[in-house]
Formats: sequence, structure tokens, C-alpha cells
Amino acid sequence: MQELRELEVLVRSGTPIIVIETHEEQRALAALTRLAGQLYKDFQRWSVADGLVAGGLSMADEEAQFTEPEEVLQHLRRRSSRSLVALCDLHPFLREPKVVRLLRELAQTRDNHGQTLFLISHRLDVPPELSRLVARIELNLPSDEELFDIIREEARAYSEQNVGRQVRTDRTAVRKLVANLRGVSHSDARRLVRTAIFEDGAITLDDLPEINQAKFELMDMDGVLTYEFDTAVFSEVGGLDNLKAWLEQRRDSFVQADHPLDPPRGLMLLGVQGGGKSLAAKAVAGLWRVPLLRMDIGALYNKYHGESERNLRESLRLADRVAPCVLWMDEIEKGIAVGDQDGGVSRRMLGTLLTWMAERSSRVLLVATSNDIRQLPPELVRKGRLDELFFVDLPSPAVRGDIFRIHLEKREVDTSGLDLDRLAEASEGFTGAEIEAAVISALHRCHRDQRPVADTDLLWALESTVPISVTRSEDIQGLRQWAKQRAVPA
Repeated sequence: MQELRELEVLVRSGTPIIVIETHEEQRALAALTRLAGQLYKDFQRWSVADGLVAGGLSMADEEAQFTEPEEVLQHLRRRSSRSLVALCDLHPFLREPKVVRLLRELAQTRDNHGQTLFLISHRLDVPPELSRLVARIELNLPSDEELFDIIREEARAYSEQNVGRQVRTDRTAVRKLVANLRGVSHSDARRLVRTAIFEDGAITLDDLPEINQAKFELMDMDGVLTYEFDTAVFSEVGGLDNLKAWLEQRRDSFVQADHPLDPPRGLMLLGVQGGGKSLAAKAVAGLWRVPLLRMDIGALYNKYHGESERNLRESLRLADRVAPCVLWMDEIEKGIAVGDQDGGVSRRMLGTLLTWMAERSSRVLLVATSNDIRQLPPELVRKGRLDELFFVDLPSPAVRGDIFRIHLEKREVDTSGLDLDRLAEASEGFTGAEIEAAVISALHRCHRDQRPVADTDLLWALESTVPISVTRSEDIQGLRQWAKQRAVPA
């Protein structure tokens, strides 16, 4: 195991404190047990429930000793023993000055007592006083071969519990399942596979969306990132022919890990509010059949210094773990814009994002949407950072007719008796969102009167609406002028 070799190097080099952040405590303890055997050292485990016990095992028939953190640290300071000591879930006590001081003294005198301390927790923030005395290590995530083994083991367990029944699947479904399980721990992967199999005795492509959602919930980001379960298909998006063709050309290079061409890295959708940018971002993930993660720019910001940048780093790290996926940053100018009115937070956030965009090797397609790209720094939107910049303008007459058809059929309305060309002409200057709102308004009117919708109802709804092309005409004209020489029409 790679992590076992890394742990051995750290112990042999005299690192006094090693932090292991993981939800797989038992797996970490098992690795330390093996390490102690290789190094001919004793191994002890401490927790507030069991106290200090030998061999990493709970001593249920004996009275727990040294259950308080200060007690066990004082005990370790008094003795001399070439041993490995795992301190489980010590993180709540690292706010206590005396605990921090005792850890520091143990670390500074490590050469005298010979003990290596391992702090094991799901998450652990090291106090500044200990930062130079600590090394961090992560347990390896399962490889594709290990994931295949987990699937085989769970399928065998299902067959043993249900005599005579074999798990129904095929090679494509299993391969897709393995790809979707990348980035989770061994125990979480086993739990997800078991759920998929035991639900209906099969592994199918229909299981993947639910597995992706469950997988993302295991990687909780406190609302900063959300998993979009229902992704749109491009049949629900009117127009955008250039964007559709661009995505079709690059689909295989993104989805296939062994494709000879470089995968796309990101694109920007610039346009009028309500023009369909958000729907298009969702449709990218639906077209490519990959998870869609939406980043809430506002939720990134925190009142404490440095926390906003940390939230962004953790979000990007999580996206890397979920890859291949689409990372949707909606209205990006609200969080990363030009200016220092926020004490430089936006600038630091921009630096974090640019570093990730330049250095990442994971297949994460960044899809950013913006209503006013002039607020964004030029280094973010240049070629190399993003593959393409698309401008989503107000829909043409043909596209408006298509949008009417899409939203009416979506609500089970027969469009054969409607004059879509007339409706398209009457909705000049309307966005897709405004057309949808007109359809909904007309349907409510007809439902009240208990009759089918007619052209006159839709025309009435259009006449009752003042489109954004009228209320914000100057802004839209300026946006069009900016995009004319700088963006590709979507």
C-alpha cells in the first residue's frame, strides 16, 4: 500500500505528529497496526470512550484509563516507549491551550521518548503553534481494479443471500459504475454498490444518477456545492446551434479517458438575463451524461479571514474528486469581479481559481455564466483559461417558435392547432424565460375558464409583458456591441 510506505518514511524520518483526515478510522488503525509490526514498535490507540488501549483494540472488560485528553498526554510525556500512538477524534480538544501545549512538548521532545503521535479525525484544523511540527497524509482512494473487486464481492454476497439469483448487469454498466465511483473511499464505494445491487438485484445505467447523488451527499460541502440531479437535454433548449455543435465535437475527448485529444477545460456563456444560459449549462451535463455540480458563489464568502478562499479550494478539490463532471458557476461576476471594495477577497479568490484552472489535470469542464462580462478581469476569460466564449443573444423568430413549442409540449399541450409563426413574430424582443412565463400565464387563464389554450390567450399574455429588451435596452445594446468582436454567437 502506497500510504503504508509514506507513513513508514514519516516515522523513520522522526516526524513527531502525523495527521490523518479520514472517515475510515478502522482502515487507518489497521494500516498503523501493520506499520507497527514492520517497525517492531508497540501500537496504542486512545479515544475519549475507551481511554488508552493496546493494539488498537477496545478493552470492554476492563476499566478505561486516561480517558481525558490532558491525562493521556501527561501519561505519554512521562514515559519512554518506542511506540506509535493513535489519538482518535482529538479535534474538539485542540481549542484548549493546555492540550495544545502538551502536544507541542511531546512533539519537541520526540527524540527523548520515541513516540510518534497520529491524530485521526474526519476533519482536523491544526493550531498554528503545531503547524511546523505536523505532517499530513491521506488514505489512498480505491483504484479502478479495487472498485471492480468491490463490485464482484458485493455481487457474490447478494447471490449467497439470495440462493439461485445472480446479479443482472452488463460490461457497459459495470464500467460506468466504476467511473462514477472514483473519488470515494473504500467503505463508501462498498456501501453505494451494495445499495445499487440489493435494491433490484441488478446494476444498470439507470442506477447511475442516484449513485452520483448519494456519492455527492457523502462529500458534503455545506451548501457551497450542490448536485443537480435533473439535468436538461438539448431538446429542451431552443437555438444555440453553434454551442450544440461545439459540444458534440468535443464529447468523446471529454468522456473517454483514453482519447488522444486534449479534453475541453471550460467555456463562458455570456448573454441577456433569461436568454437560456443556465438551461444550456445544465444541458451540457445531460448531453455528456456526467454529473453537474453547481457552485453558489455567494455561499463561498465567509466573514472570517481566509475562509472564503478555503471554501473555494475545497469546492474545486471536491469537483476534482467527482470528475468527470461539469462545474457550473452561475453569474460568476457576482463573486469574482474587478475591484478591491471587499478587502481583496475577490482578488484572492480569483488567484485561487486561476491556479486551479491552469494546473488541474482532472476532467472537470468549467461552465461559467455571466450577464455582464465587463465586470470580470481579462485574465479569467482569455483563451487558454477557457476554450471558448459564447454570446447568447435574444432568440431569433425561428428559435422563438421552437421555444413556444418546447414549453407547450412540456406541459402536454397539443401545438398542432396553434400558429407558432404568428406567436414567434408577436414575441419579438422576448427572452426564452419571458416566453415560458407567457405560456404559463396563458395556461392559468385557460384553466380558470376550463377550455384549451388558443393563440389569442398566448398573444394576450405577450401583450401583458414588458420584455427586458425594452426595460434594459441600453444595457443589451452595449453587451451586444462588446460581444460582436470578442465572442462566438451561441
